[in-house]
Formats: sequence, structure tokens, C-alpha cells
Amino acid sequence: MLVYPSSIDLSSRILRFLTGQLAARRQEIGTRWRRLPAARQALLALAHLRCGDTYTQLAAGFGIGIATVYRYIREAVEALAALAPSLTEAMKTIRTKAFVILDGTLLPIDRIAAGTPYYSGKHKRHGMNVQVLTDPFGRLLWASSALPGSTHDLTAARQHAIIEALADAGLKCWADKAYQGTGGPVRVPFRGRRLKRWKRRHNTTHAKIRCLSERAMATIKGWRLLRKLRCSTNRITNVVQAVLVLHHASA
Repeated sequence: MLVYPSSIDLSSRILRFLTGQLAARRQEIGTRWRRLPAARQALLALAHLRCGDTYTQLAAGFGIGIATVYRYIREAVEALAALAPSLTEAMKTIRTKAFVILDGTLLPIDRIAAGTPYYSGKHKRHGMNVQVLTDPFGRLLWASSALPGSTHDLTAARQHAIIEALADAGLKCWADKAYQGTGGPVRVPFRGRRLKRWKRRHNTTHAKIRCLSERAMATIKGWRLLRKLRCSTNRITNVVQAVLVLHHASA
């Protein structure tokens, strides 16, 4: 296989952060020797998460076996996911915002038609549902664990207890029509085709605010691995949480 130098559009700050976490983990478990030092393992994991490089490509580029690549990446992802804040922990930061924006996204997976629970009728494809909270400027604050793609956004928000957490914090929240019926702190646009003029104006203003959440979605999809996940669905939550931690580390 041919090998060539490439680049990753991430700062060295993220590499140092992940290297420190992996070095601490190696010291904790008493590792004496590895095929790659902690810095190279961190670079390997970042290449996989950010660029979506396959295990075979990474094995050739780093001069190690495919099984070793798998173990190194899984170790890095689990170490990062352990640092991800729960919704309760994240609310300490979120409650300081004027308001938040709630939105859901579908992370595509390579499932066949037999995977009914993972098929999203809205997006017409298989995937995993992830709920996201952003600040008024569209900056990513928190991401939920992944649920099967057939899960409706409203159901997912209730299952993650997002509505209750926002109500307890006294925070206002903007969301799209998928969250119709939540009540409480969540504001959604009016539904219907023949709306009164004031309702149309309200929907226009609402859309201008809510559309900023697309910035957070772009941040998530900037990690190319999340554009088409080929790993076990049981590991997707850890991948999402790892990306969230790396994003906050770069801020």
C-alpha cells in the first residue's frame, strides 16, 4: 500500500490535550511499552475521528497492525468519553445563558433494511438520533447519548430529561416543530398553512433564532467519522461524547 503525508485541520492544542489524557491512562494502568508513544496514539485517534480514515489506512500509515489500531482508537475514545459532562453537570454552564436552542440530528450508519429501529422515516435512511443544546450564538454546549434513528426528537428529548432540566433551571429554549407539545420552557413555531400575519411574523423571527443551531450541527459533522459511522451502534455514544470533549478542549 502506498503511504503519503497528510494533514488534519485541528490545532496542536487538541493533540497535546489528548496526549496528556493517554499518558495519564498509561501511567494509571502501568503500561511499560507500546508500539506507539502517547503522542502518536493521539494523532492516530484524531486522524480517525476527524478525517474518517479507516483502520487499514491508519495501520499502513503508522506502521502497526490493524488490531493495534482498533485497540488504540477504542482506548482513546473511551478515555475522552469518560470526561464528557452529563446533562446535570452541563447545566451549571448552560443556566448562565440567556436562552438555549434545542435541536436533533441524525448520524448516518451503515445498516441494512433489516435494522428497522435505526431507520428514520423523516430522513429516509438508517442512523442514530442525537439531541444537541447550543447557546444563543449556535455554539455547541452539550450532546446527548445516541438513540436509534426511528426515535422522534420529542421522544428523545423526554427520554434524556432535557425539558425537565431546562424547566428546573428556568431557561427559555427555542426548538423546531418536531418538539410541538412539550410546553414549559420550549418555544416552537406555529403550525399550519393559513396563519394570521402576526403568527407568520412570529415564525420568521423564531426561524432566525433557531437556525443558529445549524452552526453546532456543522461543528459535529466537521468530524468526518460522524458523517457515516461503520462501527457498532453500542459505541456511537462514546464517539459522540469524545467529539464533544475535543470540541470543548479546543475552545
